[in-house]
This record gives sequence, C-alpha cells and structure tokens, in this order.
Amino acid sequence: MAPDSNSGPALIGIEPTIFPDNNVTKRSLARSKFLKNIWYVAMPSDELKEGEIIHRTLLNQPVAFYRKEDGGVAAIHDMCPHRQVPLSMGTLHSGDRVQCIYHGLEFGADGKCVHNPHGSQKISEALHLPAYTVVEKHRLLWIWMGDKPADLDKIPDYSCIDDSPELHITEFGYLNAKCHYGLMIDNLLDLSHICFTHAGILGNPDTAETDPEVTVEGDTVTVSRFSENAETPGMIRMFTDDPELQARGDQWTAITWFPASNLRLNFGACKAGEPRESGTGYMALHWLTPETDRTTHYYYCAARWNVQTDDERNKEIRELVYKMRTFAFADQDMPVIAAQQVAQDSLDNEPNPVKLSIDAGPNEYEKILNRLIAEEN
Repeated sequence: MAPDSNSGPALIGIEPTIFPDNNVTKRSLARSKFLKNIWYVAMPSDELKEGEIIHRTLLNQPVAFYRKEDGGVAAIHDMCPHRQVPLSMGTLHSGDRVQCIYHGLEFGADGKCVHNPHGSQKISEALHLPAYTVVEKHRLLWIWMGDKPADLDKIPDYSCIDDSPELHITEFGYLNAKCHYGLMIDNLLDLSHICFTHAGILGNPDTAETDPEVTVEGDTVTVSRFSENAETPGMIRMFTDDPELQARGDQWTAITWFPASNLRLNFGACKAGEPRESGTGYMALHWLTPETDRTTHYYYCAARWNVQTDDERNKEIRELVYKMRTFAFADQDMPVIAAQQVAQDSLDNEPNPVKLSIDAGPNEYEKILNRLIAEEN
C-alpha cells in the first residue's frame, strides 16, 4: 500500500503580484491549486481488495476507497463530520455502507450519512460527505475530484498495457516523491537529463546534443528527440540479440504529457538507417498524482513493443526492466528532484530558472496547465 505523507506549497509560471497587506505573491497562492476536473490515478486496480477500505491523500484531500457489492469502486471524503476520525479506520457493512469506528455513524457510497445511532437518530445535511467518481481502466483506478460531470474521453490512452502479453509488461512501481508534481513533469518532459543522470542505463552523451522537437495538439504536449547512429543505451541493448544494434543504432524518445499529470513515452532503437518498426523498445508509462503541495504519488509501468527475445529471456528482462527503472527513478531522479525542491523553497523569491533550449516542452505544458486551472477557477 502506498504511504501517505504531509508537507507544504507549488504550481508554475504565474506572474507574481504583490499583495500589500501580507507581501504574499499571487503566484505562491496559486501553487496550492490543482486542476480538479480531470482524471488522476489513485492506485492500480488490484491494490483495492474486496472488504478493504484504503486511505489516500489526493490533491490535499483525504479519500477512502472501497469496493461496492457490485464490484464497482466507491470513493468518499475520508473524515467523519462528527469528530473528524478517518472513515478508513471503520468497517464495511451491507448496502455499501461504511461505519465510523468512533461513534457508529454510517455512510453510503454517495457520501450521504444513512444512519445515526444516537438519540432521535436525526440526520442533518451537515452529516453528508463529498463523494467522487472512480472508474477502472487500463488496470488502474482513475478518480475525478472536480465539480463538473466526469468525462471518460479525458482518460489518456494506455491500452498498450491491456493488449500486451504479461511477460512484456512490468509490474506497477510506486514511489512517494518528496516534491511538487510539477518538478517531476519537468523532469520527464526534458529527457536530455537521461544523458547525465541515467548515463549507461537510459542514455549517454551521444544523445545530449540533439535539440527536442515539441508538438502541441489540443491540450497535449509531445517532446521528441532523435539520434542517428548513437551508442545504444543499456536498457535497449538487452532487448535484442543483434550485436550490431546492441552496439549502435538510430534511437528516439517521444514523450506525451496529458493534463494534468499523466505521461506516455515511446523509447526505442533500430539499426542505423532502417525503419523504426524494425527496431525494438518500450512504452514507459508515468502517472503523477499530487498528494499534497510538496508530495506526489508516482506510479509507473512499462510495456515492450516488437519484442525480439524468447519467453525464457522475457521473464528475466521483465524483472530487469522493473529493477533498472526503479533504480533510475528512486536512486537517481528522486534525490536530485527532492534536493531541487529544498533549494527552491530556500529562496526568498519565487524560482526564476534560466531557460535553455531543452526547456521548450516544460514551457508549453506549463502554459496549458496554468490556462486550464485559471479557466476552472
């Protein structure tokens, strides 16, 4: 079960305006705002077992998840309105009801109080709780925490994990990142860092000189990089038995950001001068869900494409890909980004990073995300 933690504020790219009464900038107030009328990943589907109630903090809100009698998923505010005890500490009863462990009030899957065992047993409006829409898709539980009707068309396409054999897909990984989710999106949309932070595993200096190509389609941003006849990174090298491709080849990354914080990366290589389809690689899938203003639930998975190795080797590769990616994220990325968060928090003013050509992708997504949040508010 993914742990929860607490911390404190962050968004991106809003021009500061000084409030004369307390010297707080408009931008720092906006930092604690999240896009709510959009889908976030709460957890992998199989993490929520029948008969269990699981707590998550999402977008600074406590949420209790449980499976209903029909197999669907309920998500309600995880705080009894009587004495603020988490309902996730309680028990499930027939009729999809949660009973508070403290004084026995019961709540339905729609968040409404359905039983008050005390005195006149009156149920006031103040006893009702918010409930959220949850759907299961692509082996994940997606939650919609906004006040507009949930739009299923806004769930990004991760069907590669539905269509691939089990040996071609890694298990889901999880990290609780000690930073604002925006810093992690920056990290993923600027894949030039793999040449340095992940040298030998995901990249190498051969690919550092390539400027990214940025494509904006609607409210999505794709950042692509292509390197001709470059040294093959370690991750791709083990996907093939061809010694020529194991040494060098044409390679590419194309990562797409979907509002508010879901990403999909196509990472592959082929022999120099040959069609990309003849090569091999994987889809690297990333789901970043804000926990608080300074912590992020980070789920990840990978699905290989055009697999060129046999099943005996694929079982070994499946485990290695998971371990290598987890090492890259947990031991290489996370210390850097967590230190970046601490450094930015130590500044007297809002961070004002010097921009490089590699920042084109992060710049585009920030503009879109800030616009969507402004429209929502």
